[in-house]
Amino acid sequence: MTYTIEVNSPEETEAFAAKLAGLLKAGDLLTLEGGLGAGKTTFTKGLAKGLGIKRMVNSPTFTILKQYSGNLDLNHFDVYRLENSDEDIGFDELFASEAVSVVEWAQFIEDYLPDERLEITIDRLSEESRAIQLHPIGQRFETLCKEIMP
Repeated sequence: MTYTIEVNSPEETEAFAAKLAGLLKAGDLLTLEGGLGAGKTTFTKGLAKGLGIKRMVNSPTFTILKQYSGNLDLNHFDVYRLENSDEDIGFDELFASEAVSVVEWAQFIEDYLPDERLEITIDRLSEESRAIQLHPIGQRFETLCKEIMP
């Protein structure tokens, strides 16, 4: 099942992500899809705030991974540059760590993804509005989606 919520500003995107962060636990994996300018980094900023991270969050496009410390740590991946690559940068260990992981462009590392995860797609509806779709894979994330959706 897919759950969808519409947000009408970057602030609403961040607030929804922060609310979601309150339900996450160490080892959780979220994948994040959406075109350029859809709001993936805005979503991740809100998630980081919800995890108690004080540092500024930006996209790890050129570094592939940025790590942040908070109440729960955050591994923020942008694996776009790994398309057509079989490079493993230690995904198994990172996904099994005591951090929450967010992976942008996860289709490029599909073989390394855990069986249970929350797939999130952000679609741009207008200049300000976005549709955020949550597709839970596994019972834990199905329950989480039922808790967070209005």
